[in-house]
Amino acid sequence: MEIQEYVIIVLKIIVGISIVNVWLIQPNKPSKWRGGAATTIIEEFSIYGLSKTLYYLVFVVKVGLAILLLTSIKFDFLTLYSSIGLAILLGGSILMHFKIKDPLFKSFPAFLFLIMNLTIVYLTL
Repeated sequence: MEIQEYVIIVLKIIVGISIVNVWLIQPNKPSKWRGGAATTIIEEFSIYGLSKTLYYLVFVVKVGLAILLLTSIKFDFLTLYSSIGLAILLGGSILMHFKIKDPLFKSFPAFLFLIMNLTIVYLTL
């Protein structure tokens, strides 16, 4: 295996586990990264002016794509679908932070994971 393949695997693990952690393990825990003054993900969506229905849709899609990204370590054909999908959602996260005029640092995790996904895509092509 080449170094590039190891880098892709490490990035997939970091992104996949981090997203699963935020959405499944810590959705109700306060974080300095949450939009506005939200203490939970559902509150964050409300602050962004987004519905609870959209929250559930994003939850299913984002966690599903994170799991597919982890699965793509074994089944490479899933890489581009999952990584591009997550990049799009993370771009949306960044836009929501800008929408409510959050300090730039609150967008940092989304920006970092966006860059990681774009790196995965670039190295996969």
